[in-house]
Amino acid sequence: MLTYKNIKNLNWNKLKNMIPAIAQHYISGEILMFGYMNPEAYISTIEKKLFTLYSRQKKKLWVKGETSKNFLYVKKITTDCDCDVILVHVRPAGNTCHLNRFSCFESSQPVYSFLLQLENIIKLRKKEKLNKSYISNLFAQGSSRIAQKVGEEAVETVIAFLEKNSINIINESSDLLFHLLILLQSTNINFELIINNLKNRMYK
Repeated sequence: MLTYKNIKNLNWNKLKNMIPAIAQHYISGEILMFGYMNPEAYISTIEKKLFTLYSRQKKKLWVKGETSKNFLYVKKITTDCDCDVILVHVRPAGNTCHLNRFSCFESSQPVYSFLLQLENIIKLRKKEKLNKSYISNLFAQGSSRIAQKVGEEAVETVIAFLEKNSINIINESSDLLFHLLILLQSTNINFELIINNLKNRMYK
């Protein structure tokens, strides 16, 4: 991670004391926004752990989210091989784009990042407890019912596999993963922890 010590190693000369800075979702990898940092914005980003840029139009620093409160909380800061682009891994507090989109780049979503969005929907339904929501009703029925649904979907996935029915394998696997995410959220376990655990095991 970049620190105060290597600020002098960054190439501030190409763009007159500024460096392009990219905000990337620390889990999904989705590119959220792009701007410019000067040394003061870089230092502020490190100190406040909030994505901070330099406005070339207003000639001053600005913290992303200072008006909307949709801050980008910094998790890690890296650079490219030439040290002339800064990549900031962030946790967004809400939509990043001023058009009320998750990202300023409409088509930047990696395929697997949909799982993160689905997990966020499940979290929201768990909290809201909407009567007409399938997810909310499943949480209301308790742990036993959630576990039962995961078991049922697992069995149906196995049956589809044994029947060599590709369409059913896709459908039942989707149901299984969906209910597994609900089970994990019922115990406040984020899917990120499962991914990190798999990374640590590094199956070969």
